[in-house]
Amino acid sequence: MSSSSDFQQDRHSFSGSPQKWTDFELPGDTLYYRFTSDMSNTEWGYKFTVTAGHLGRFQTGFEILKQMLCEERVIPHLPLARIWEWQVGVACRQTGHQRLKAIHLLLKIVQCSRQGDCDLTLLKPLWQLFTHMENNSCHDSAKPGILLPLHRALAELFFVTENRVTELGSLQEYLLALNTEDHLHRCTAQ
Repeated sequence: MSSSSDFQQDRHSFSGSPQKWTDFELPGDTLYYRFTSDMSNTEWGYKFTVTAGHLGRFQTGFEILKQMLCEERVIPHLPLARIWEWQVGVACRQTGHQRLKAIHLLLKIVQCSRQGDCDLTLLKPLWQLFTHMENNSCHDSAKPGILLPLHRALAELFFVTENRVTELGSLQEYLLALNTEDHLHRCTAQ
């Protein structure tokens, strides 16, 4: 079982008796599985249960981290650089409400961070997603002015982040880190 059709991401393999199976979680909203029999037994196969939207580790972790980031006296004791790195990864891998919650936490971290707490270059995949959404919304004249929740969340994240790096005096480095060299050449040419 895997979260990718090529069975390379979040792969879980099981063989043999049912006692060898363990519970596990996959990120995202799709599960891929492949069943192969070696024909050594005459039983019918395996049975497994998939539960979507399970309130487990993600929701619990989100609530705890959200509360910790709201407590000013706790923030100096948090390893913000590691939390930032982990949370950006979560925002890139997850989909739907979990991605929105991860972006919400990224916003809180940016707002309470000091210079050097967050490696803002890690936002590059989210920036690419945002610019792709921006380009597509410009071409969609059927729904002018309507933004999807993810689009709004990313817009707010990048707006707040840009303001924050401007305050910290590192706007140029931030903008260079997010954009590709090809994009910068096109902008210069324009």
